[in-house]
Amino acid sequence: MRPEDVPPPVSEPDAAPAPQPVSAPASAPAPSPVDLVREHTVYACVMGSRAFGLATEESDTDIRGVFLAPTAAYWRFEKPPTHVEGPLDEQFSWELERFCELALRANPNILECLHSPLVERCDATGRELLALRGAFLSRAAHDTFARYALGQRKRLDADVRAHGAPRWKHAMHLLRLLMSCRDLLRTGELVIDVGHAREELLAVKRGEVSWGEVEARMARLADEAEAAADRSPLPAEPDTARVADFLYRTRCASALGTL
Repeated sequence: MRPEDVPPPVSEPDAAPAPQPVSAPASAPAPSPVDLVREHTVYACVMGSRAFGLATEESDTDIRGVFLAPTAAYWRFEKPPTHVEGPLDEQFSWELERFCELALRANPNILECLHSPLVERCDATGRELLALRGAFLSRAAHDTFARYALGQRKRLDADVRAHGAPRWKHAMHLLRLLMSCRDLLRTGELVIDVGHAREELLAVKRGEVSWGEVEARMARLADEAEAAADRSPLPAEPDTARVADFLYRTRCASALGTL
């Protein structure tokens, strides 16, 4: 082959530039527990006697809330708390995921928070949480309310043995809880305001009803709840999938807002 017949060398294409690492935003300090409540609360309500329609002049104002810890706060070794007490007196808050877990287990205190008639604060996430109230309800509430009531009843019995009388305020609230449980199982709706029974319940609180009569009322309400459980319109299980989807979307939205 003559030199002039040799094809020219093929030039190599320029090498692609090396990918540059994506720069992450500067790490912000983790929010303190107080900051989580003050700046990230999605839902807060009044609970206790004021929400139950049983308030008197001496009643405290109990605040319960739900905060959404920023998703980025979980990208650390130290995770956000599942709950925070305070910063105000009589204030207690749960992180959203923990709150949902407890609600799916039919925790009485948590379910009642979702149905308070006295809402103090509620943003878009809180409104979606409230729209899911029905997803948390199931016939499992009968077992959880009954177990809670049994624990309270044992404390009352211990007071009677030790002091000759129960703590009447606690007896009143146990009757209220049993009423709410019975009506939930009957109707499929949780209504915590028992203002219709206000006078008879406050009479118990004042010690104007004998312990024997209070015991009889408790037994009757427990029997009525038991009977209602068998034909309750509530589903056998909560709608965990709906709640999980809500939590997933909420966490994703928080993460996208960080990046």
